[in-house]
Amino acid sequence: MIDSWLAGWGLAGPLGLVLASVVIFAAFLLLALIFDKLIYPIILRFTRWTPTDLDSRLVRAFRKPLTLAIALLGLYLAIILPFDLTATLRGLVDLAASVLGLLLGVIAVAFAAANVFQWYIEVISPRTSSSLDDRLIPMLRRITIALIYGLGALLVLDLLSINISPLIAGLGLSGLAVALALQPTLANLFAGTYVMTEGVVNPGDYIVLENGVAGYVIDVSWRSTRLRTWTNNLVVVPNSRFAETIITNYQGPIPAVNVYLTCGVSYDSDLLRVEQVCREIMDDLLESDDRAVKEYGGYFGFESFDDSNVGFYLFVQARDRLASFEVQSVLIQKVHQRFRAEGIIINYPMRTVNLPETGNFADAFREERGTAARIQPQPPPPPGQIRRDVPPSTAGDAATPGGGDGPDGPG
Repeated sequence: MIDSWLAGWGLAGPLGLVLASVVIFAAFLLLALIFDKLIYPIILRFTRWTPTDLDSRLVRAFRKPLTLAIALLGLYLAIILPFDLTATLRGLVDLAASVLGLLLGVIAVAFAAANVFQWYIEVISPRTSSSLDDRLIPMLRRITIALIYGLGALLVLDLLSINISPLIAGLGLSGLAVALALQPTLANLFAGTYVMTEGVVNPGDYIVLENGVAGYVIDVSWRSTRLRTWTNNLVVVPNSRFAETIITNYQGPIPAVNVYLTCGVSYDSDLLRVEQVCREIMDDLLESDDRAVKEYGGYFGFESFDDSNVGFYLFVQARDRLASFEVQSVLIQKVHQRFRAEGIIINYPMRTVNLPETGNFADAFREERGTAARIQPQPPPPPGQIRRDVPPSTAGDAATPGGGDGPDGPG
């Protein structure tokens, strides 16, 4: 058919076949250009009527692959239509066209998947209250695109009549070996997924771990969680250990932190007056200090009979952890100031020992006290005087070191 058409135009022969091939390819190139510049914008306008722009993103994802597919179809027809190819050459051309078409399909699917994930990150993720999707979606996007290209490569190999069964088996064994070699890294990865999914810690939270490590959470990544301590040092905790330890989060369930202050007053104090003074202190603090949570209120109670004092507690709430230290400091100052003004005594640690009136222990104690009183040491006499409590036979020895008569002794 092509030969007769070319013969009618006087273009029979190889030159005519080449010219026909060029015309066919040029026509499809023109069609691809028309589709890309004219038809595609019209299709894109229809997608603007929908409430979401996901369809617009998908149409944009298929734009280049479809344009290249039209050009590839023109090249394929430009080869097989004018020329009378042998079965072998026709098979090679069909195989090449199939491989290129499959590659274009894989690229189109990968572009579409990437646009779907990007749409979720830009449109849906900002509306969610959790930050999990912000960390999870980028990784899922990379994994999904890698799987699409990997499956496309296997399909191309299968299309080329290459047995992929040994390759799949080898990949399985290699994957097992890599998994064993990367076991700590994979453990941290899955633990990071758990930490992000639970949402128990977020950047900015102040946490204390079971082993005493404490600090502000800087970042929760797939491998580790980084903390900044109060000394402004960086602590990196692997997620595998972070997921297994006990964590105290001072930002949860709400940022407010309770302030529990204990104290004690003497047993001679008027406990009713003590309670009245403490409640006045807390009421004044809640009214005047914006670091304390007024709505929570203040609580007071006596809790124990201690060795030196009657113990009690004051209980208020601060707006956050840093404010709790300041509120506690102000509360201590006010309690100490008011107690001094009211004459309420906070005893130093002391103990009173009550001994029995009779018994071996009491008698021994009294006897020891009496002996101690009898052997009280006497002050030495002034120089030149003889101690009157020493017998005369030894007066000289007592008055003069080394023995002999003193200057005032008998001649």
